[in-house]
Amino acid sequence: MSTALVILAAGKGTRMNSDIPKVLHPIAQVPMLVHAMRAGSALAPERTVIVTGHGAEAVAKVAQTEDEDARIVVQDQQLGTAHAVAQARAALDGFTGDVVVLYGDTPFLQPDTLERMIAARADNDLVILGFEAADPARYGRLVMKGDALERIVEFKDASDEERAITFCNSGLLACDASTLFDLIDAVENDNASGEYYLTDVVEIARDRGLQVTAVSCDEAQTLGVNSRADLAAADAVFQARARAELLDLGVTLMAPETVFLAADTVIGRDTVIEPNVVFGPGVTVESGATIRAFSHLEGCHVSRGAVVGPYARLRPGAELAENTRIGNFVEIKNAEIAEGAKVNHLSYIGDASVGAGTNIGAGTITCNYDGVMKHRTVIGENVFVGSNTMLVAPVTVGSGAMTATGTIVTRDVEPDALAVGRAKQENKAGYARKLFEMLKAKKARRDKGA
Repeated sequence: MSTALVILAAGKGTRMNSDIPKVLHPIAQVPMLVHAMRAGSALAPERTVIVTGHGAEAVAKVAQTEDEDARIVVQDQQLGTAHAVAQARAALDGFTGDVVVLYGDTPFLQPDTLERMIAARADNDLVILGFEAADPARYGRLVMKGDALERIVEFKDASDEERAITFCNSGLLACDASTLFDLIDAVENDNASGEYYLTDVVEIARDRGLQVTAVSCDEAQTLGVNSRADLAAADAVFQARARAELLDLGVTLMAPETVFLAADTVIGRDTVIEPNVVFGPGVTVESGATIRAFSHLEGCHVSRGAVVGPYARLRPGAELAENTRIGNFVEIKNAEIAEGAKVNHLSYIGDASVGAGTNIGAGTITCNYDGVMKHRTVIGENVFVGSNTMLVAPVTVGSGAMTATGTIVTRDVEPDALAVGRAKQENKAGYARKLFEMLKAKKARRDKGA
């Protein structure tokens, strides 16, 4: 049986107090919507429909960046969750499989939970996702009779006996497409909010004699984000899980609570991560590397045995080969650093290739941008770049060459050559004393006038 996803992502998220649509706020540097889409992708859906509303264009752009085949529909008026799902009808025209309804602000749903929902559909017309709540007071209760879900009761409408139930409604469901839209057509808005609630389909299905059940998952999977406090709590949940997974995989985190990971961070075993390290999206660190304290990495690859930091920054396109050394206050961007090469102090290497065994001295800068275009610097193997060298790209330094300290390199350096490009130094006897006297006199006149 084929599957389709309908992901509700239309809400403004008023409590977020933000101009950004709620589902685009990031957890582990990835929008919440993308987390939901990735969870749903485990079902290999035939179609994915994103129901947008507030900030529809921005939401659609993110959704289609993640899945270029995602179909975008707009809920112009926010008339409730059943009304939101109804907007997906045209996008699912001709689809005859199961529809799974997810929420774009529920980022922690696990693929195996969705798979269990689909499995339960084999014997039931409608499947609801529930969870055992530690504090169930604000949730709708799932009233079960054996494996059958009889009804969903909101807390305000529940009896004392029903309020004692801890099995609660997450809002997610799975149902045959045709049946789902038939049920939604029967939903009415005769409630205080005047909205069409998706939860009403349970009662309608039961009244029609359909089989309804509920599948259970951990409460953490159903965590929704409605405020900045919720967002911070959700990111903390993600970070705690991700750190624990790395520790289990054999990664050393010297101060786990100070290391922050992106959703796609990959770190090999026997790597050591020192305190206060931040991983942005797109980072892979191979086994046996060391990332020293206060470093920031994004969009880069660090090979086995490399050492990065402390206080280093690796930007997108940084590629470090085995046993490289990137030291304190060094920034690498869109550059390949070959095996055994060192950039140990206070340097910027951007749009460059650095050959094996090369040593880059302190204060070296690849001057890669002319104000309009970026240009590339190529440094060969076993080069010694003297401190405070400016490499004005495009430029090539051949293998075995050397640059003298303070050199400005504006043309290619042949292999094994020494490049010296300094202004001639002149020492003017007594001039410093005269200059200081002149400046002090000028300052005294200024101060007197004030």
